[in-house]
Amino acid sequence: MTLRRAQALLLGASGFYLLLVVFNNLTDYGSNLLFVQHVLSMDTTFPGNHGLWRAVSSPTVHTLFYFTIIAWEMLACALQSAAALRLWRAVTPEARKQARALGTLGLTISMLQWWVAFLAVGGEWFLMWQSRIWNGQEAAFRMFTMMGVCLIVLHLGGRQEEGA
Repeated sequence: MTLRRAQALLLGASGFYLLLVVFNNLTDYGSNLLFVQHVLSMDTTFPGNHGLWRAVSSPTVHTLFYFTIIAWEMLACALQSAAALRLWRAVTPEARKQARALGTLGLTISMLQWWVAFLAVGGEWFLMWQSRIWNGQEAAFRMFTMMGVCLIVLHLGGRQEEGA
């Protein structure tokens, strides 16, 4: 298997994973919205902590956060899937370079979601780390790491191929 095929397959697997994430968020909307509600409401953090002033109890804001998460995942899924297909079909070095650029964008968007939205905003601002029930930090770190590994593999051998 060539490196380019491995890169395309990893991008495709990442896009497929995000497709399943989006599917689950849409078909089990209530359960996943409940997760967002509990994190933003901070109702399962340590009792009496001094960060509770940050809690957001508005159902409208909860829904907006959740829609944003789903849209973010959909965008990353579409970019990664398109990049995988383009990379698989690419014949010229320029086509491979463009496909890798698209994949880089998709993976970076996804990594930012897991890092910023889940680890920083959810984990630290809304103190998700204090919740035993509604804590998605481990899963977010796993996703950030998986996308990061894909990003590294995507750029292996790229400079030599492009003559840089």
